Amino acid sequence: MQPFSVVFFLASVCFASAFDKRIVRANGIFASRTNVSVISVNNGGLWGYWTWVDMCPEHSYAIGFSIKLEEYGGVGVDDTSLNGIRLFCSPEQTRNVMYTVESDTGDFGEWSKIRWCPQDGALNAFQLKVEPYQVVNDNTAANNIKFRCSNGVLMEEVGGLFGDYSEWSKPCPNGKICGIQTKQESYQGIMIDDTSLNDVRFFCCN
Repeated sequence: MQPFSVVFFLASVCFASAFDKRIVRANGIFASRTNVSVISVNNGGLWGYWTWVDMCPEHSYAIGFSIKLEEYGGVGVDDTSLNGIRLFCSPEQTRNVMYTVESDTGDFGEWSKIRWCPQDGALNAFQLKVEPYQVVNDNTAANNIKFRCSNGVLMEEVGGLFGDYSEWSKPCPNGKICGIQTKQESYQGIMIDDTSLNDVRFFCCN
């Protein structure tokens, strides 16, 4: 076997052993976990209500994420853009299970691929891309999110077209992101403007 093939094989084995886990939605099971702080931004959308808290299990932190996005449908189509944010919790304390947390999620769109913090990093701060209120045109509210890992790496998935990013949230003080709560507008029905995800805040744990 050639040297390159050996390296590639070993890398593949390591990757498989790290992420060959049974992925399970936490679905609020660990919502009573104690957190040390909450981080947020100030440009969230106007619509909807804060939904339920979803937390990683004890001694586990968010090490990756994916987004649920409804792609732009064109002029005259009611778009909702960002519908959900899913965090992937570190599996060290959960054996062969990797829990995901996402709080409430909108009805539209598809989930993106997963982006992982490299080098044992965990999610530590974020920016939210939000379209401001449109008097005449279609409103979409949140369009994308960008994370910074505890090792300084920035991560962003391809998101919606509209709006601008907020300033960076404060980083988790002496900790890492371990939970999420979303502000969602529920489906409004036919011929009524929908926005789905409007805002999000994250919980930090030591």
